[in-house]
Amino acid sequence: MRNEIANFKDCKSIAIMGGTFDPIHNGHLVTAEAVRHRFKVDRVVFIPTGRPAHKLNKKVTHNEHRYLMTVLATMRNENFEVSRIEIDRPGATYTIDTIEELKKICRPDVRLYFITGADAINQIMSWKQPERLLTLCDFVAVTRPGYDKARLFEDIGEIREKYASRIHFMEVPALAISSSDIREREQKGEPIKYLLPQEVEDYIHKFGLYQDDATEEVKFMLPISTMQEKLQSAISVKRYIHTMGVAEEAVKLAEIYGTAQDQQKARVAGLLHDCAKDYPESMRLRFCKEYKVKTDEIMNKQTDLIHPFLGAEVAKREYQVLDEDVLNAIRFHTTGRPNMSLLEKIVFIADYIEPNREKFGGLDEARRLAYLDLDKAMVYILENTIEYVKARGRLLHPLSLEALEYYKNL
Repeated sequence: MRNEIANFKDCKSIAIMGGTFDPIHNGHLVTAEAVRHRFKVDRVVFIPTGRPAHKLNKKVTHNEHRYLMTVLATMRNENFEVSRIEIDRPGATYTIDTIEELKKICRPDVRLYFITGADAINQIMSWKQPERLLTLCDFVAVTRPGYDKARLFEDIGEIREKYASRIHFMEVPALAISSSDIREREQKGEPIKYLLPQEVEDYIHKFGLYQDDATEEVKFMLPISTMQEKLQSAISVKRYIHTMGVAEEAVKLAEIYGTAQDQQKARVAGLLHDCAKDYPESMRLRFCKEYKVKTDEIMNKQTDLIHPFLGAEVAKREYQVLDEDVLNAIRFHTTGRPNMSLLEKIVFIADYIEPNREKFGGLDEARRLAYLDLDKAMVYILENTIEYVKARGRLLHPLSLEALEYYKNL
């Protein structure tokens, strides 16, 4: 927000280009530049939506992907800015909230132009606080050439009569490009080149966005809701709050780095990662013997290192989880190990940065790295964890040192 204040505080006029940008394409950019030129605005600010109120039940690509694609698409135009206002705001996204927030950032006499599709104009009165919205900003309704504007004028006659000076129309040829068409073409393996900036195309291919991930769901013997109820009675309230935070964080990371399958696995692994954590020491040792969980000298001397290895077996026997990747993510979430799977890294990192953690040195940096590069986050977290363990004179498991050496050498 600080950067946005710096960028907008001296602007006399701003055009707002909102949208899911899933993905952003050349039609958006051509439209933004055309509006900038016609209305002589100081800046065009692109605002990727957080949770669009009209798309709450529709699948939308993760916020960070859409934000970063928008940054890549606009970085060559000094008159374009990208804002996180809606992405960082919790709950459903409404235009009126965004406009009011921008008004607080900008100078009191700023003039705001909200760019939207012509089809949306006749729906304005169904938006949240429509009359207040129409007094706070101008609307620029963009249309494709050949669009039946006469019919549109009839549909919005009541609005124009009262707010005539607040609604403007523009024809933009490039609007024939659509995000849904780009997603469909990418799924089919058809070319999307020249429909969007090269940087955005490269980003889509790098992260495998819009691939058809309609693979079968991971089948667990127990419903996740049943696992959750069973777990709630097996651990303390404090542990349960932490566990739910890890599951939530793991799913977020899996949304960015993985597939729909990975998100399911991440939820279960995050949910069960500490399922044996609250067992008394005597119970841990008894279950290790009963479940044939191998322990080494370090684990026997420092029994709190047993819980992830025992937890994997508990997840298998008591929660009927048979997926080996999920079990390994539970097994190595404390020590780490060399060459971890994507899911193992996600749960290891999520355990460290989950949102319910009390603030400690290095937490913010770990969270920042987690959303940039998982391997760099692994190095940072392992270094801090090893330093923490040594400073308190506790025993360090060799797997952590091996993991650190491995990820440092990548």
